[in-house]
Amino acid sequence: MPTIPLSVVIITLNEEANIARCLQALGTVADEVLVVDSFSTDRTVEICRVHGARLVQNAFAGYVEQKNFATDQARYNYVLQLDADEVLTEELRQSIMAVKKNWQHAAYGLARLTNYCGTWVRHGGWYPDRKLRLYDRRLGRWQGLLLHEHYVVQPGQTTGQLAGDALHYSYHSIAQHVNQLNKFTSITARERALRGQTNVTLFHLLLKPLWKFMYGYVFRLGFLDGFAGLSIASISAWGVFLKFAKLKTGTQNAPTP
Repeated sequence: MPTIPLSVVIITLNEEANIARCLQALGTVADEVLVVDSFSTDRTVEICRVHGARLVQNAFAGYVEQKNFATDQARYNYVLQLDADEVLTEELRQSIMAVKKNWQHAAYGLARLTNYCGTWVRHGGWYPDRKLRLYDRRLGRWQGLLLHEHYVVQPGQTTGQLAGDALHYSYHSIAQHVNQLNKFTSITARERALRGQTNVTLFHLLLKPLWKFMYGYVFRLGFLDGFAGLSIASISAWGVFLKFAKLKTGTQNAPTP
């Protein structure tokens, strides 16, 4: 039975530590590998070329814009979108190959298993972390504002789920997590400001961070992940406070280091 041709699309910016691992794990899934790079200053471009990827460079205007641009540049209508720090497992590869032989939905979701500072995290709301990543680009589009981009299929279309996990190598250090948190809380605070959601009370600054910690660490069993679970819950709660503190003080547009 013939299989449909599939473009694997990855957006990058200074991903020399991750991109080779991502590309090597694709196996025979991809009929095309397209990397859309935001003018990396490290060895990302060189590594992509060594692995035979087609490279397009495009200035980064936002996650939604970049992923839609990358999708549009693909040679084929059927697209698997991956991040550079994600790796397909054998089970997931086989599931994608099966779908290529019998495509039934507008898009398919996959589960991500995240590695946090060397620990695979299975609790705290971090797993299975399902995302729509395999799709027919004619039947949907990436949507969102500044952050938390997500793929949305057209009304009336159906979605399915793939078997197996994508291994997500997220943060290799606490410092990296904190630095990324500072960046992302500025973006999310800016999103709320753009939506006119500027009211900040003690509820937002105190109770919501407390609930964030309790929900992840206690109710979603984050404590079972040991130190990683405690770190994730604590830093996530701090992130909730930062988001609203930046919004309250009007510093969400301040540059981050």
